[in-house]
Amino acid sequence: MDRLLTARDVAEWLATSPATLCRWRQSGKGPRWVALGDASPRYRREDIESWIDEQASC
Repeated sequence: MDRLLTARDVAEWLATSPATLCRWRQSGKGPRWVALGDASPRYRREDIESWIDEQASC
């Protein structure tokens, strides 16, 4: 099983900021994410890749 990525990991991958990811989460526009209790949001690698593919088809 792949490890879950942090917002910082994903922000670096997407060349954006963690604050942008936060805005995307709040607006429902960003990649799927997982809430694990009170911990910060986590992302699955396959969800990020799918989201990137969806953006490319626009």
